[in-house]
Parts: sequence; C-alpha cells; structure tokens
Amino acid sequence: MVIAVEPSLTMISQRPVGAAPVIQGCAEALPFRDRSFDAVLGVLTVHHWRDQAKGFAECSRVAKLKVVFLTNDFDVCAKFWLFDYFPELLRADRCLFPPVSRFEDAIGSVETIAVPIPADCRDGFLGAYWKRPDAYLDPMVREGISTFSKIGDVDLQLARLENDIDSGAWERRYSGLKDLEELDLGYRILISHR
Repeated sequence: MVIAVEPSLTMISQRPVGAAPVIQGCAEALPFRDRSFDAVLGVLTVHHWRDQAKGFAECSRVAKLKVVFLTNDFDVCAKFWLFDYFPELLRADRCLFPPVSRFEDAIGSVETIAVPIPADCRDGFLGAYWKRPDAYLDPMVREGISTFSKIGDVDLQLARLENDIDSGAWERRYSGLKDLEELDLGYRILISHR
C-alpha cells in the first residue's frame, strides 16, 4: 500500500480523486511504527524540511528495505544555461539542496541513478523547459517554480533572456542543445538499501 505524507492542507485538498491515501504530517515526525513500509520515497522534498537530520532518521526508521530520494546534484546542475540569466536561482537552491554526500552521511551508502530530463518535459519544475527558453518568460511557469519566488524582481534578467531569444543569440550560444532529446541537469535518484 502507498500512503502519502503531506504537511499542507491546501495540497491535500488539491489531490485528485483516486490518489493514494494521504496523511497530514511531516518528514521530521512520521506518524508510523518502526519498519512500517518496505520503502520510503521522497521526491524533491528534503530541501523543504525544517530539520533534515530528523527527517532522514524518520525515513530510515519506518523503512524495512529501502529509502529512496529524488534530489538534485548542484555540482552538475550548476552548468544549466538558465543560471547564466538568473544566477540568483543557483545561489538560492544550491544552499538548500543537500549534496549527495549529506544523504550518504544520513542514510548510508547510496546507489545513484541519473535522471535525464526529456526535451518535451511538461512537469513544470526548474529544469523542465531547458530546450524551450521562452517558457521561462511566462509568469505562470515561473509561479510554478518555487525558487523564482525566492529571488525577487527578475525583470532585467527576463528582458535579457527575451532579447537573446528574439535576436537568435540564445540559439547560437546554446547550439549544442539543438540535437539533444534529453539533458542531465543533476536530477538523481538515490537508493539506500537497509
């Protein structure tokens, strides 16, 4: 059985009919007995936790076989072209996302699997539009990317990006992306076997 844990009542109320059962709670105090689940999965969540050490300990406590996280390795992600226009995004997220070594310190040795992002990705996270730079000009797209809310006014950066797209400078500068169908932006699945 899959059980979701979500701290936000707003997010809980937006869950679709038929979704897995959900319990309001947080990673730092999971409301389950020891070894309640075969696996625990966290998707782009650790950087939102108030106390990462407690969250990691709780995930390990309730997992029998595996603890799995989808996260971002910012040593790889730092090469993403978007940071050429919005370096504040890199600074904001680099300090929030723990390095892979922090996961290993907390949950033990991890198997690491790269998750390349397809060119037509529509999920809406930071790297989803790597091949469609004009998407970042859309305020609705930026509103769906939490890091944009942390960096304040981006009018100058947006104007520069829009100008580079319109003039063809963006396409010339990042011509190496043209024939790619997927790109490694640092997203990683980390698996710790208990």
